[in-house]
Amino acid sequence: MLLSLIVWLGGLIFFAFVLAPTVFSVLPTRHMAGNVVGKALGTLHWMGIISGLVYLISSLLYSRLTMGTAHPFAARNILVVLMLALTLVSQFAIIPRMDQLRASIGMIDSVPPENPARMEFDGLHIWSTRVEGGVLLLAMVVTYLTASAFRS
Repeated sequence: MLLSLIVWLGGLIFFAFVLAPTVFSVLPTRHMAGNVVGKALGTLHWMGIISGLVYLISSLLYSRLTMGTAHPFAARNILVVLMLALTLVSQFAIIPRMDQLRASIGMIDSVPPENPARMEFDGLHIWSTRVEGGVLLLAMVVTYLTASAFRS
């Protein structure tokens, strides 16, 4: 349980605090950096989806073996389901629309901020950041709840 959760949490932390800032500071254009970050975000999402499923299966089995029942509605499991839902929304709703807009806009650096497609892209970027931040926050809470469960 902890391993799958820490893989997901570690990926989120690395992405937010190392990869994205570094790519945007090193590459010559925001367009190129966005392409790299977008690809990495897709990989992070799949890591999260797999880690979340492994966590849920492990959590249910652990509860079943130690307490006699699976406890599917334990707080940690509900929060992981919420993390998965947010990740799926980002992967299959927000990111594909951002990719479409990026393809239609071309070099995002050359498009004025008042352009309607650019405004939609910027709005989706804000939502993407909020969703990832929410998943990160939930992952920290779930890590605490999971570690606490092992102490008991």
